[in-house]
Amino acid sequence: KARVMRRSYLMVLPIVLAACGFDTRDLPPASCPRITILQEGADLTRFRPGAGQDLSAMVADARIAGLDARCAHGRGGRSVEVTVVVNFEVERGPASSGGAVVIPWTLAVTRADTEAPVERRRAEFGVSFPANVTRTRTSSNPINMTFPTTDGRRVTDYNVRVYFQLNEEELAYNRRRGPR
Repeated sequence: KARVMRRSYLMVLPIVLAACGFDTRDLPPASCPRITILQEGADLTRFRPGAGQDLSAMVADARIAGLDARCAHGRGGRSVEVTVVVNFEVERGPASSGGAVVIPWTLAVTRADTEAPVERRRAEFGVSFPANVTRTRTSSNPINMTFPTTDGRRVTDYNVRVYFQLNEEELAYNRRRGPR
């Protein structure tokens, strides 16, 4: 009788272990945090230093053209894995001396209720213009973030903001020009 009981336990054990496992395919689609482009930082017009803000002094004009985001449940459904790719359009200006133009940008995570910063990732990309090409499109490398969904936290408790890193003159220029 003891042998029969042991065999029964051995047959039931895989079923119990499988039931304890968590398959994220059984969950509804994962929610994403609110991911937006910060309006005042959506454009970057870079001028040659000390040359003023005239079109002839423009080195590059860039804009954040859009975002691609994918959200999926993390391991055991205890987090949400978010992948963001940022799309850019860049135009070479008349004052560009050729070669690559380096464009700095930021992805910041804030609390949705207080706007308190949680994380900030700074990045930059270089754009090279072949001869006779003045405009190009490029995308960032994928940025992966993990948002915990335990202890009552939800991924919708966070905002993700994308913007160019602007100096004071560049920000003032964007405010004077207004949104494009």
